[in-house]
Amino acid sequence: MEQRHLGRTGLRVSRIGLGTLTWGRDTDEHDAAEQLKTFWDAGGTLVDTADVYGGGEAEYLLGRFLDVLVPRRDLVISTKAGSVPDPDRRTDGSRGHLLAALDASLARLGTDHVDLWHLHAFDPYTPLEESLQALDIAVRSGRARYAGVSDFCGWQLAKAATWQLGGDRTRLAGAQMEYSLLQRGIEREVLPAALDLGIGLLPSSPLGRGVLTGKYRHGTPADSRGGSEAMAPFVEPYLDDAAGRIVDAVATAADGLATTPLQVALAWVRDRPGVTAPIIGARNAQQLTAALSVESLSLPDEICRALDDVSAPVHRYPDHDWSTL
Repeated sequence: MEQRHLGRTGLRVSRIGLGTLTWGRDTDEHDAAEQLKTFWDAGGTLVDTADVYGGGEAEYLLGRFLDVLVPRRDLVISTKAGSVPDPDRRTDGSRGHLLAALDASLARLGTDHVDLWHLHAFDPYTPLEESLQALDIAVRSGRARYAGVSDFCGWQLAKAATWQLGGDRTRLAGAQMEYSLLQRGIEREVLPAALDLGIGLLPSSPLGRGVLTGKYRHGTPADSRGGSEAMAPFVEPYLDDAAGRIVDAVATAADGLATTPLQVALAWVRDRPGVTAPIIGARNAQQLTAALSVESLSLPDEICRALDDVSAPVHRYPDHDWSTL
């Protein structure tokens, strides 16, 4: 698999990443092991997790596989901290919480460092510079090699990255954000900021929460995320008429290229400017293999333009030249 630099850093990662959101919850140990082995055999290196995935079980499972199933040195392990299971306060970006969470992650993973550590979300109740100081401490202590953020809006990303560049601090290497043909909101401010500041984008849900595979075109399969009580609210926003038109366009493109909607949708986001590696979450190794088969596919320019047109978000003032409005 092709390797890419993460932003303006020397860290190289596979251009498709393996997500572990469902590990320890919907994906058991056997299936998780099979996914990791399949991913590694295909040349994949970037494995993304978080301290809250499966209540910590995702990190624990990944740690069990290191150097038993896959050599630790062959993987770029990314994890996140800051999300908390508290309905009154969904994020905790305090320095104390973040560093304690990192230590707990390292214990579950059974390693002395992670390669990439993200703030999982912006915490409006903690000074941003305090949260960012945790990243500096983690890197300086060797517990993390690189640092990034997740789910920051444009001004939050720009402020954080600029602050880190303003002194002897750890520059932000990556930003994990939802991005797909069904969700192009980051193109308004986040993506321009990331490109300007040399931050590599790691798209989550690159298949539109599974909708872009076309599996929901004629109903909701019982064994799909949309058919599960826990995940149905996650999928539902992308089942409207506007999304349906985009899914139909992807299916038409796939028919013309003799490939699958999954491959078309994934290739589109993988090769967007500023993108380093989409993060793929699969229920089993068969689904993951289907996604990894995109490696040899590059979409023709005319297909990209057609998909861009049908999925284009409405961006007006001040994003476009005011004189044209």
